[in-house]
Amino acid sequence: MSETTEHAPAPPGPVSFWEAFRYWLKLGFISFGGPAGQISLMHQELVEQRRWISEQRFMHALNYTMVLPGPEAQQLAIYIGWLMHGTWGGIVAGTLFVLPSLLILIVLTWIYLIYSEIPAVAGILYGIKPAVTAIVLFAAYRIGSKALRNNLLRAIAILAFIAIFVFDFPFPYIVVSAGLIGYIGSHFMPDKFQAGKHAIDSSHRYGPAIIDNDSPLPEHARFKWSRFIAFALIGLTIWCAVMALLSVQYGWNGTLTQMGWFFTKAALMTFGGAYAVLPYVYQGGVEHYAWLSATQMIDGLALGETTPGPLIMIVAFVGFVGGWTKALFGADLLYLAGIAGALIATLFTFLPSFLFILLGAPAVEATRHDVKFTAPLTGITAAVVGVIVNLAVFFAYHVLWPNGFGGPFEWFSAVIGGIAFYALFKHKIGLVTVIGACASAGLGYSILITHFLSN
Repeated sequence: MSETTEHAPAPPGPVSFWEAFRYWLKLGFISFGGPAGQISLMHQELVEQRRWISEQRFMHALNYTMVLPGPEAQQLAIYIGWLMHGTWGGIVAGTLFVLPSLLILIVLTWIYLIYSEIPAVAGILYGIKPAVTAIVLFAAYRIGSKALRNNLLRAIAILAFIAIFVFDFPFPYIVVSAGLIGYIGSHFMPDKFQAGKHAIDSSHRYGPAIIDNDSPLPEHARFKWSRFIAFALIGLTIWCAVMALLSVQYGWNGTLTQMGWFFTKAALMTFGGAYAVLPYVYQGGVEHYAWLSATQMIDGLALGETTPGPLIMIVAFVGFVGGWTKALFGADLLYLAGIAGALIATLFTFLPSFLFILLGAPAVEATRHDVKFTAPLTGITAAVVGVIVNLAVFFAYHVLWPNGFGGPFEWFSAVIGGIAFYALFKHKIGLVTVIGACASAGLGYSILITHFLSN
């Protein structure tokens, strides 16, 4: 509930670096629900309860992250951590946001690769696959209902779907084309490409905050060209050093080297959230590099949906399976190869997010104006809807006709998927709950079929 100025509470006391460290660590373990849920969770704790940052400053940071490629919730954590405790505050906040998810996914992926053929595990995965298809389709609906506000944007979405579904157009070309359409359209039809507002209402006041609306900028938050150049050089040096090390050790065409290059490109194309970049990750990981199969990609998305952290952490699953599949260090060290792949995928996916904040946030804080250039993002987001629908169609094909159209139709998967979509659409049931229920249904069905066949 918003506070009135007459009864506003006293501002909270200073927050130490280690108190913030404990909060960011806790957030890394409880950040379920995708970007919307994660942003709402940070808003509830940091703005409403702890009052570390005011509503206006929180929204100002969020507006900046919304126009960046990459996971906006993690970038928001980096921004607030940086604003409170400088460079190391931002690095710690962003790292702890993804570290628990990375460790959990490494363990779960290892278990998945070892035990996925066990009937009970296979039954659980059988139930999860149609749930994932329903989740992706629901994501397309949810994003589309907000993003496709006029017929022009709907036409961009349809063209994007046709381009990738019919002509197998590469995802980066679709992103660039949609961005150009948005940029050109902003000059001739600016009303068609106005960015929508975020779901959080910024009109409330929750009392004075440590970083309040009129709080002066700390020294580390002031824009300086010397600092900007230093951070840019450090980030570029880290990227070049790791890529050079991988190239020398494994060659440019080595699996880990190509993972570093591929996930760098993926990190720069995640406009519109993780669902937007999944088709690109699929095209590269499944079709081009053959790091994993289409079925494994669906299973990886299911694991990503049920673990904390940003959904784009599915790249850790892709990297782990890729390292394992390619047996990088020999048949006896598959788990080490998987861990190496997961670490490389995660490093190159999230390194740009830190640089975007550490480089750009001081300029954003100095201006305190709304971030411009949203028209290209609006066009890209519209195209993303069509791309996500294509992803849902792809998943549905592999789930309902696992052996191709010539094989049998999986009617029970269709029932599970239909019920899952209805639960998400009509009753707004949480993703984890839906996946858990579908996994139980798949396990029960598997046990029933096994018992029937044995008799």
